[in-house]
Amino acid sequence: MNRSWLRYRNLGAPFKQREKKHMNKKNNHDERIAKMIFASVYPHYVTKVEKKGRSKEELNQVIEWLTGYNEQQIKVHINDKVTFESFFRNASLNPNAALIKGVICGYRVEEIENPLTQQVRYLDKLVDELARGRKMEKILRTL
Repeated sequence: MNRSWLRYRNLGAPFKQREKKHMNKKNNHDERIAKMIFASVYPHYVTKVEKKGRSKEELNQVIEWLTGYNEQQIKVHINDKVTFESFFRNASLNPNAALIKGVICGYRVEEIENPLTQQVRYLDKLVDELARGRKMEKILRTL
């Protein structure tokens, strides 16, 4: 019997396995983001924007626009070592956050299905725009 025909006939099973594997990777990715400590990422945000000539105050302004947290609340979250899950659960997300569009970390932010992952990527996108020198009015999606 021709072996290539057998391999072709059994393609359904590997495709299903790959699909499950992809879903597991996606779920693991979302879980990893949820469990990440905000305080471990914040210094990288600061370094990124300062390296490009922007200030920590501007970064905090962007975070405040997205989450509603003022500078003091941001410090409390950093000191308490809260996860992104807690950080965004207690945040009052800006209604204009849905206007944030584009690609960050290889993902189109408006197409991300998991709400928490999308919110973290919104923050990543805003920090990236700040570091690239975009005007604050455009970053904050003011009309």
